[in-house]
Amino acid sequence: MPEITSLCVYCASSPGSNDAITETTVALGTLLAERGIRLVYGGGAVGLMGLIADTVLEGGGEVTGIMPTGLFPKEVGHTSVTELIEVDSMHTRKRMMFERSDAFVALPGGFGTLEEVTEMLTWAQIGIHNKPIGFLNTDGYWDSLLSWFDRCEQDSLLKPENRGLYVEATNASEMLAALEAYEAETTTKWLDLDQS
Repeated sequence: MPEITSLCVYCASSPGSNDAITETTVALGTLLAERGIRLVYGGGAVGLMGLIADTVLEGGGEVTGIMPTGLFPKEVGHTSVTELIEVDSMHTRKRMMFERSDAFVALPGGFGTLEEVTEMLTWAQIGIHNKPIGFLNTDGYWDSLLSWFDRCEQDSLLKPENRGLYVEATNASEMLAALEAYEAETTTKWLDLDQS
């Protein structure tokens, strides 16, 4: 079972309109601060990104934000986090978030959130890592995506064993418990990221 000392959270740079999602974001941030787990995220000060960072900071926790220079005006770089790292590209951002995290969670979000978490799934599938990945399925937000995974498997486009590359939960405490209980069930030889 992995020890989680830092958690990468993917989420929206918009606040959204669903109170349940807002509450879950705050609950996860509060739990990370209470457990002494560092938040690693995209570095924004707005939307759900800003909300979870502020919650962790208000609880006395540590936050690492990583943001490409070009996104500073749009996502508004969070200058009050413990550590704000400015990088040259999205690729560098995602690589650094990966390297600094023990596990990954997707809160509800849009295109960026989906792209980032599915990249981690793909990397796990081809053997780049075996870190836990979770979908925080608040108010059934990820139901349609998880149903699509069912269809992929049904049509033999996704191997059944790869369905075990992620966990899901409906609230923050269940999510952390599921990540900590995760054990990779693959015999894939882990690849060097630089050689992938």
